[in-house]
Amino acid sequence: DLEEFSKYMIMKNRTARKSKKLLSVELEHNSTQVTQLEFDKSILTTKLETAEKQLQTLQESAAERQRLLQSERRAHEDVVDDIQRKFKRQEEQLVDEQRALKKSISALQDSLESTQARLKATKEESMRLENTVSKQASDQLELESGSRTLKAKAERLEDILSEREIHIAELEEALASRNCDVSELEAKLRTEETTRRRLHNTVQELKGNIRVFCRVRPLVGEEKAMAGALPLSFPECEEKNEIELSQSSENALGKTTARAFPFKFDRVFAPDSTQDLVFDEVSQLIQSALDGYPVCIFAYGQTGSGKTHTMQGPDAITSARPERKILGIIPRAVQQIYDNTSKLAERGWEYTLEGQFLEIYNETLQDLLVPAGHSAQQGGDRQARLEIYQDSEGHTRVKNITTVAVDSAERVHWLLARAAENRTVAATNCNERSSRSHSVFTLYLRGKNMLTGESSSGVLNLIDLAGSERLSSSGSKGDRLKETQAINKSLSSLGDVIAALAKGSRHVPYRNSKLTHLLQESLGGGNSKTLMFVCVNPSPASAQESLCSLQFATKVNSCQIGTAKRQAAA
Repeated sequence: DLEEFSKYMIMKNRTARKSKKLLSVELEHNSTQVTQLEFDKSILTTKLETAEKQLQTLQESAAERQRLLQSERRAHEDVVDDIQRKFKRQEEQLVDEQRALKKSISALQDSLESTQARLKATKEESMRLENTVSKQASDQLELESGSRTLKAKAERLEDILSEREIHIAELEEALASRNCDVSELEAKLRTEETTRRRLHNTVQELKGNIRVFCRVRPLVGEEKAMAGALPLSFPECEEKNEIELSQSSENALGKTTARAFPFKFDRVFAPDSTQDLVFDEVSQLIQSALDGYPVCIFAYGQTGSGKTHTMQGPDAITSARPERKILGIIPRAVQQIYDNTSKLAERGWEYTLEGQFLEIYNETLQDLLVPAGHSAQQGGDRQARLEIYQDSEGHTRVKNITTVAVDSAERVHWLLARAAENRTVAATNCNERSSRSHSVFTLYLRGKNMLTGESSSGVLNLIDLAGSERLSSSGSKGDRLKETQAINKSLSSLGDVIAALAKGSRHVPYRNSKLTHLLQESLGGGNSKTLMFVCVNPSPASAQESLCSLQFATKVNSCQIGTAKRQAAA
């Protein structure tokens, strides 16, 4: 019920966020319209002022032309008066100046004709001016009409703007109410997240804090020809957690008898199981590491059984950007952690991730993240300083190991590639590229909720054990023989620890090997959620090795190591 309620609250929060986003978009749209209307109003006001200035200019021009016309008329009247006065003087002097007048008649006629021509031109100019004044008066009427129209439009725009402002105020009030609701929902969501963590890890504890998954790899190459004679079968069951191995043996009389060995684990993956399906079963355990619990996942099995493929996926050296569907547990786990930390950031959580990668080769710890040329096999002295110790809180740590900030999911591919370059591999009869060491990838997760003050400190150990195989099967000689003996010794020590835990012995021999010493917190500290993958080769030639692996996994599955405890950041 709490999980459903949490989902409901998350859905309600998303709906509220969508509503908030829609209201923000509508508010932004209305603000844009208001800005556009104000801009239009400014343009119309500018045009109105320009038209009024033009009208005033035309009026002033018409008045000036009217004054000029009147001045011209007065000038012409003065000229006529002068002529009339001259004529009167000439009439009075006509007798005395008749002869002079006759001589000047011709000149006067010429002057009269010129004056008449100027008068005619003046009259025509006056008519033109009158027409211009009439046209300007008409233009003035049109401008006054346009001005009245613009004023009416401006008034309508002001009304619309006032309505929009009222609507915006209503929207802002609704948005403030929604923000209050969102804040309340976020607070409830943080509370539900704490409850979810507690319930999630309760479920993981009920499943058992040490579990065993069995994975059978598919046949490859020439093995496909033996598909009909496989010693492994998968009984039909709803839980998909059973596997059966059949083995034939010949007695002293030469009679062949078949014997079936049934096994039952927490989950069994058939050869057709994909990397996606495998990780789906592991993802909940990865979540526990993010919630602040120590988590350990390790792969066990003979050489060539698919351990490295399960943990890492394709070869990190040759695969620059592998497809997601073939990625192993390590890159997928880091990707899941990044996805979840991004979601938790919305609820106030901030996380820092740091990773380290080492191998145990011939009972010696070697740092896989050192630059090439610094390994112990190449004469470097840096590896000799790596030591296992218990810190002040009782956690298993490695002194002087290289720790890298994992600031992106792509950073993990670089870690895998660097580790693959430095890891010790060699060819054996069982595998042409056999891992000759145990590799351990550790991711430290420290988180703090900036809103509630809550903190967590989780550790994720992802371990790819070296191949378990008999000396007669591996065909090892020289250095390979020493490596195989060291591998078998450490795996035998792991078996002794498992046996002691299963019996409830007071003394558990963790320090008999570097591997068990490093895994002490995960196996026997009662403070870790542990998962073991037993990887099985389905080939008939590997039936005996597969039987040994399955029997060892059964012992591990019977162990009880106590209840894991959540770690708060210091």
